[in-house]
Parts: sequence; C-alpha cells; structure tokens
Amino acid sequence: MKRRAFLAAVGGAAAWPLAARAEQPAMPTIGYLHQGSARLVEYASIAFRDGLHELGYVAGENTNIVDRWADGIYERLPALAAELVNQHVNVIMAALLPAALAVKAVTATIPIVFISGSDPVTRGLVASLNRPGGNITGVTIFSSALIGKRVELMRQLVPNLQTVALLVNPNNPNAEPQLRELMDATRSAGLSGQPMRAGTEDELAPAFAKLREQTNVALVTGGDGFLMNYADQIVALAARHQIPAMYFQREFPVKGGLISYGPNASDPYRQAGVYVGRILKGAKPADLPVLQPTKFELVINLKTVKALGLEVPPSLLARADEVIE
Repeated sequence: MKRRAFLAAVGGAAAWPLAARAEQPAMPTIGYLHQGSARLVEYASIAFRDGLHELGYVAGENTNIVDRWADGIYERLPALAAELVNQHVNVIMAALLPAALAVKAVTATIPIVFISGSDPVTRGLVASLNRPGGNITGVTIFSSALIGKRVELMRQLVPNLQTVALLVNPNNPNAEPQLRELMDATRSAGLSGQPMRAGTEDELAPAFAKLREQTNVALVTGGDGFLMNYADQIVALAARHQIPAMYFQREFPVKGGLISYGPNASDPYRQAGVYVGRILKGAKPADLPVLQPTKFELVINLKTVKALGLEVPPSLLARADEVIE
C-alpha cells in the first residue's frame, strides 16, 4: 500500500470512532424540583433514583439530574422552576404541590411529573386522574383527604378529646383545603376544630403556647415541606406543652412524635421516577394516568405514649405497621 493511501486509511479509521461518538445522542437531563430540604428528605432522592433505575436509567451513567431545593421557602420556587426550564431539561419532576404549580406556570411543553398532597384536579394540575391531558402527570397522595382519618385515630388514642387543632403552613396552597377537611371531620365527630397557622420558624412557638391554654386538645399536622423541615422543633414543642400530636409522616414519631398516619413516604417518589423513565423512553404525560398510593402506614411511639400518660387501645396497637419502643 502506498504511503498516502495508508495514512488516509489510518486517518479514516481514527476518525470513525470520533464521528460515531459525535453522532451519539446527548444524555437526557432531568430537572428535580423539591419544595423541602435535601438534608431532611434524602429518602426522596434515593427513591426517585430507584424508580429511574427500574427503567434502566442511572444518574451519571446514562442520564443527568439537576437538583433544585426550596428548603421550605416557597417564594423561591418560581425562580428555581425557571432555572430548570432555561437549562432545557428533558423532563421535570416536581414535589410537592407548590413546586408542581410553579413548574406548570413556566412551561407548557417540557413534560412534568408531579407529586401532590392534594387532589390535582381541583388544584388545576390535570384535567382528570385517568386522562391528565397536556404535558403533566404524576402521583397524588391525597394528604388533605386523610385529615378525617387522622382525627378518628386521635379520638381512639386521647380520652375525653374535645378539640382538634390542625397546624398548617398558610403559604401552602394545601392549607385551606386541609382546614376545610378538619372542620368537616370534627363536626361529624362532635368535636371542635381549630385552625393553627405557622409559616415561619418564629411563629411555631407562639402557636403551641396558645394551644396549650386549652384542655382536652390534640393536634394534627397538615402535610407540608416547611413543617417537615422543622420536624425536630415541632416534636419538641408538642412534648414541652404535653400536647398529643398526630403527624403526616413516619419521620415525626421516629424523632419522638406520638403517632403518624399516611402513605409510605418513599413510594410516591419511586413511582415518579418510573414515570420519568417512561417519558424518557417516549411515553406522553397525557397518556399516563395519575397514580394514587396503595400502602398507608400507622406508626406509634410508645415512649411518647407513656410520657403523655396515654394508653394505646389494643385494637389500635394491633393495626400499627410500626411500633417504636
């Protein structure tokens, strides 16, 4: 072979892998927007990545994930949502309702997978659960609808209960629907319902001090990222004022809270990860029905039960998915 032909052949062979690599599509990028804090809800990111893995996607290997966290300060969400859109991500996962509303407001084209604690139809996220329509679908945990069940459980646990207060973050769009659920549930049970609002750390202690002035009172916390961020303080305030409190997530009784009832905290994020994976493979959000939780967990902290001078009815103890001693 002549030298010129040989060099051309070698050059062509060397260029071929480079050309092939250039033709390979770029790795898809997922935007991940959460209204809470990465430090406090690490399980959410892990479960989300587990769901992606079920569809063959591994962050850093064949997909990229751009995380944004609001740390419970919902005023940050619109700017964070806009950042993700400006980065031209392929799909956005938004948790929870305030994050989903922020993302929906800034894009009608990028696919969105949400996790919402309230009915996504009444909140305007989707047209219906079975046929979401548009560029958005996701998972709803119907946290507001569980307020009545939590009130019922507190009636079984707290003798002579007269008043149930609901702690909500007024900055959360879920707050008013949750308060309506409380008033309906307490009215049906022959109890008094009392709104209790705190949207900043400084408002927590005064709210608990005011509640302590009442007798035969119990507290239910609304589902909220800000309240999750201050779980340690809320549990400590309930203990200091000797207020029986029902929480929306297992992490509270793990930290010393009395009792919690709600969906498994991780599973909605795993489901959202699966949906994001399906969308990356070509599925349209409009064709993916909104998913609902299938497993609910009742967790009781017996040490806190004893500290409050309560007794757990055997029937309630038998129903518990987890008992912390």
